[in-house]
Amino acid sequence: MDIRHLRSFITVAENLHFSRSAEQLGVSAPTLTAQIQEVERMLQARLFNRTKRTVHLTPAGEIFLTEARATLEQLERAINVGRRAGRGQVGRVEIGYVGSAAFFGVLQEQVQRFRNKWPDVMLNTKELPTEQIMPLLEEGRIDLAFVRTPVHLPLSVSSHVMARDRFCVALPADHALSKMSTDILPRALSNESFVIPEQGLGLREVARRGKFDPHIVSSPGTLVAVLTQVALGMGVAIIPSVLINTIQLPNVVFREIAGPAIVSEVAALFRRHERLPTVRNLIEQMLDTNCSA
Repeated sequence: MDIRHLRSFITVAENLHFSRSAEQLGVSAPTLTAQIQEVERMLQARLFNRTKRTVHLTPAGEIFLTEARATLEQLERAINVGRRAGRGQVGRVEIGYVGSAAFFGVLQEQVQRFRNKWPDVMLNTKELPTEQIMPLLEEGRIDLAFVRTPVHLPLSVSSHVMARDRFCVALPADHALSKMSTDILPRALSNESFVIPEQGLGLREVARRGKFDPHIVSSPGTLVAVLTQVALGMGVAIIPSVLINTIQLPNVVFREIAGPAIVSEVAALFRRHERLPTVRNLIEQMLDTNCSA
């Protein structure tokens, strides 16, 4: 039995008229009669009582009508969901991110925009260490990621810069350099102990400009953990300036670095040849977003 049989039966059951039903279905009356008889043979039950003037459902026909309608409704729902999935309107997207992406607000903005446009797509977000993101992306265990650059990109992965700011210095409030009214020269940090975040680009560039090898005392991971250790007096840190307006901890002050700005960027990473329509929709949204500074 196929869908054609179900549609034929339901049409006759609703019209209780074979000629009218055949015309509605676009088949001849004998063809429709043969289809109904075929259904009855498969079910081994009479579905209609027919006279020259009337057609009535049998008790078995009434029960079968309920199930046949439910089957067609489920099929139509499945077809609709399949079509919407093909357009990326339903499904699921796994997003990984480093904590600093959330401080910029780019993660929140992109997720909210996408949810407003595609409310039936589930977005799952998870904070991850930087070193875990690329393998998970290549393995397909996450679909997109927001990271702080630079990161090594394999040929299978593309990136798009979403936000940009500069690095600054975080110091304990009682530190001598915190009292300075001018920007801090890189060489003035040569004798300091450093607490470093996951992304060490800022410190590397400060050390290069100041011509010193940095003394690293701790690498606690997240930016909040870095600033906590600065607040405890364990050292100073080179961190993105976005934190100046987003995290306020007692005993921490921020100062600008003298010289050309050391740029800090957050980028979205995604597979270069992505096939999932849901993920492609999010990628297209991100590519259409101008980098914020």
